[in-house]
Amino acid sequence: MTDSAMTPARRLRNIIGGSAGNLVEWFDWFAYSAFALYFAPVFFPEGDDTATLLKAAAVFAVGFLMRPIGAWIMGVYADRRGRKAGLTLSVTLMCTGSLIIACTPGYATIGLAAPALLLLARMIQGLSVGGEYGSSATYLSEMATAKHRGFWSSFQYVTLISGQLLALMLLIGLQKTLTPDQLAAWGWRVPFFVGAALAVIVFWLRRRLDETRAFIASDAAEAPKSSALLLVLKHPREALLVLGLTAGGTLAFYTYTTYLQKFLVNTTGFSKATATEISAAALFVFMLLQPAVGALSDRIGRRPVMIAFGVGGVLFTVPIMTALSTAQSPLVAFALSMSALVIVSGYTAINAVVKAELFPAHIRALGVALPYAVANALFGGTAEYAALWFKDIGMESAFYWYVTGMIGVSLLVFIFMRDTRKASLIVHAD
Repeated sequence: MTDSAMTPARRLRNIIGGSAGNLVEWFDWFAYSAFALYFAPVFFPEGDDTATLLKAAAVFAVGFLMRPIGAWIMGVYADRRGRKAGLTLSVTLMCTGSLIIACTPGYATIGLAAPALLLLARMIQGLSVGGEYGSSATYLSEMATAKHRGFWSSFQYVTLISGQLLALMLLIGLQKTLTPDQLAAWGWRVPFFVGAALAVIVFWLRRRLDETRAFIASDAAEAPKSSALLLVLKHPREALLVLGLTAGGTLAFYTYTTYLQKFLVNTTGFSKATATEISAAALFVFMLLQPAVGALSDRIGRRPVMIAFGVGGVLFTVPIMTALSTAQSPLVAFALSMSALVIVSGYTAINAVVKAELFPAHIRALGVALPYAVANALFGGTAEYAALWFKDIGMESAFYWYVTGMIGVSLLVFIFMRDTRKASLIVHAD
C-alpha cells in the first residue's frame, strides 16, 4: 500500500515501524563493542589488556570497511527496488552475522578459525549496517512531513542510541546475574542470540511497511537509474558535503559512545561494571535529547545546529577528555560524558535529514549511504583503534587533538554549506 492516502496515524505507524527495525540493527552492531571486554580474550587470547582490545577493535574497524560496499550495493537496491526492500535485506544480513558470532567456538577450541569467523561475521554485519543507514535515513525523511522532518528523522539516532543502550543494559543485567567467569565463558554470547531472534521479528515488521510516495513518484517518472557512476558525475558536490560533514561528527560520536566505556576502564580506572553504568546513563539522556534538537532544527534551520556542534567540539573536546582521564567520581565522569554528548547532539539529531535533503529521490538512498559509509570507515570505525594506538605508544592526549581537528574540518563544511531545510529536495511527503 502506498502513502497516497496517508493519514497521520498511519504515517506515525510507519515511522515507528521503520525505527523499531533500526533499533534492532544497531543493537546487534553495538553488542560487539559492549561485550568486547569479555569476549576479546576468547578470540584473541595473547597479550595484555590493551593489546587484546586492539585486536578486537581492529575487527570492529574491518566491519566498518565493509560499510561502503554495503552502502553501494544496498543503496542502489533501495533506490531501484524501494526503501522497504532495502530495509528488509539489511536486517536479514544482520541476523546472519549475529548468529555466526553467537555460535562460533573460541580460539582454544578451533584455533585461528575462531577470529576468522568473527571477522566474517563482522564483515556481513558491516554490509548490513552500510545499507541500513541509507535506507532508514531516506525512509524516515521521506515519510515525515516537511514541517516536522527534523523531529521525525531524529528518531533514526534515537533508535540507534537505543540499540546501543539496550546492549549496555543487557550487559549490566548479565553482570549482576552472572559471575565474571560465567560472562567470560559463555554469557557474552547471549546478546548475539537475542539480536538474531529480534531480527527475525523485525523482518516480519518491515515486510508490512508502506513504501514512500517520493520513491513511488520517482519510479513512475522513470528517473535515471541509481548508480555510483551517476552519483560521482551528477552529484559530486553533495557527495563531498556528506563526506565532510560526517567526518568529525562520526568520530566524535564513536569516541563518546562505543569507546567511552573502554576509556573509563583502561584509562580512568573504573571497574567494568561502573564504566558500563556511566556509559548507559549518559546514553539514556543523550537519546532523549535527539527529538528536541531535531525539532529545534525545524524552527531555526539545520545549519545553525550543526555549527553549534562544530564550535563546541573544537573548544571543549580536549578539556573534556583530559578531565575524564583523571575523574575519580562516577558522577563527575557522567557529567563530563554528558556534556560531550550534548555537544555531539548537534550532529547526530539531524545528520540523516540533512543528507537526505541534499539528493533527489532517484539517487537519495545511495547518496546518503555511500559517502557517509566511507567517512565512517575512515573515521568512525577506526576511532577505538586510533585511541588505543595512541595510548599504546604513550601519546594518549594526541587522540584528543585528533578528534578536535576532525570536528574542525566538519565545522568548515557547516559554515559554507546551504541550509537544507530551506532548499530540501524531498517532495511528496505532505
